[in-house]
Amino acid sequence: MTEPNLNCSGELTKNSSDPQRIDAYLPTNCVQNHAANLLQLPNGDMLCTWFGGTQEGIADISAYYSRLKKGSNSWTKAIKLSEDSTRSEQNPLFFLDPDNVLWILYTAQISGNQDTAIVRYRKSNDFGETWGPIQTLLQDANKGIFIRQPITVMPNGDWLLPVFYCIAKQGEKWVGSYDTSGVMISKDKGVTWKNVDVPDSLGCVHMNILMLKDGSLYALFRSRWADYIYESRSTDGGNTWSKPNPTSLPNNNSSIQATVLDNGHIALVFNNSSAKDAKERRVSLYDEIEDETSANKKEAAIIDGQKNAFWGAPRAPMSLAISTDNGKSWPFIRNLDEGDGYCMSNNSKDQLNREFSYPSIKQGLDGKLHIAYTYFRMAIKYVLVEEDWVKKA
Repeated sequence: MTEPNLNCSGELTKNSSDPQRIDAYLPTNCVQNHAANLLQLPNGDMLCTWFGGTQEGIADISAYYSRLKKGSNSWTKAIKLSEDSTRSEQNPLFFLDPDNVLWILYTAQISGNQDTAIVRYRKSNDFGETWGPIQTLLQDANKGIFIRQPITVMPNGDWLLPVFYCIAKQGEKWVGSYDTSGVMISKDKGVTWKNVDVPDSLGCVHMNILMLKDGSLYALFRSRWADYIYESRSTDGGNTWSKPNPTSLPNNNSSIQATVLDNGHIALVFNNSSAKDAKERRVSLYDEIEDETSANKKEAAIIDGQKNAFWGAPRAPMSLAISTDNGKSWPFIRNLDEGDGYCMSNNSKDQLNREFSYPSIKQGLDGKLHIAYTYFRMAIKYVLVEEDWVKKA
């Protein structure tokens, strides 16, 4: 299977095989583009941020963003928002706070070592036209702090930022087998943060917090074990969480994202696959990167009888699911993109990767579902559909 000739012009076009949807590939000059996150502004502009460079984990990876102006038929040229020649800057996300200050948050790690990651941020007072200085939000000398999913603002003013901790055994390279999740809570608009651990969350990462119509919180997780999407709930504003338990939906150790729609339904984008669908297995996410900083560390062994992070499960299809009962069931599922999902390599230079991954979803002011995700590790693909598009499949 060969890579398609992608037209990364940003132009919105009707899908040739499905006129009910609109597609676009965001403009980029980077070899690799990954990990999209969407945010719509009050004026109707849609923003998308992602990271780009040559390869995930290498220090030339930076955060970028593009804008689809209200009424426009094309996404704007990508703009770089991070700049550290010594760290790989990944997983950016936008947050518009209650004072209409736009934040971009992202991780910054020493090459190939997620256990060195810190969280940085910038602010904009004019909805992204100009940006303030780069500053550090979160760091821990003993473990890496990673983010992926948006901040939730509670009715009492608390900000909830889900994080996951990248932990390696002493003397070993990070492989993901010891990662856990937590929620950072700020009561002073992001000045200070208190951590709340999610109990028994080993292997559960990329926590996505949703506020349900009844005021309770529902969270979904990626699984390092590549088995199922996991879920947890909170009824006290995020101060305590239930132990994550598997849902009926599969997970392949790749990111997911969900959002609560205006009608109370939950829309979820994910890969409808797991390790059961895998014919091969990788050692780790970064097993291709030659990194002098970890030269004195040994590879973590895959040990029979214990849970080990599973890398290499197919990242396909990219699917959209709808739940009408607060996540108890997912009766409506339809594929956005299909393929073999080959992801045994992160090397975009040789165009070997065929994954659809790391999706983002938001319901726009127009009521439609705006979706963005990685396409073959080469581009960010944007798709626009109605909720009924899934239900009429």
